[in-house]
Amino acid sequence: MFDKQSDEIKTVIYNYFEGIYNGNPTQLEDVFHPQTHLFGDINGAPYFKSITEYIDGVKNRQSPKELGEKFNMEILSVEIIGENAIIKARLKMLGFNYYDLLSLTKINGTWKIVTKLFTHVA
Repeated sequence: MFDKQSDEIKTVIYNYFEGIYNGNPTQLEDVFHPQTHLFGDINGAPYFKSITEYIDGVKNRQSPKELGEKFNMEILSVEIIGENAIIKARLKMLGFNYYDLLSLTKINGTWKIVTKLFTHVA
């Protein structure tokens, strides 16, 4: 059974998924802390962006929904320790099979994504 904290975290993650799927920058701005950075690799190429750069990229591309893709994003695991959490998620979209490791912390009573690590696995 999930407790209130895990339900709040899952709501943040599903809002993140919907923001990406629909290409909604406002929804993404709401779930990320403004100082978040993203690190990862795409097909072996390193990736590093601030959250502002990332959201601008989402704004300027066709969303998975606009491309007629099926919503295919899921939470694989949730680990909560105190007011911090690590989420492992899988996002199949735009021809990629992404795995995200999202760090969240509770700031002023609200859960925010503070770091995103990701990779594409063929």
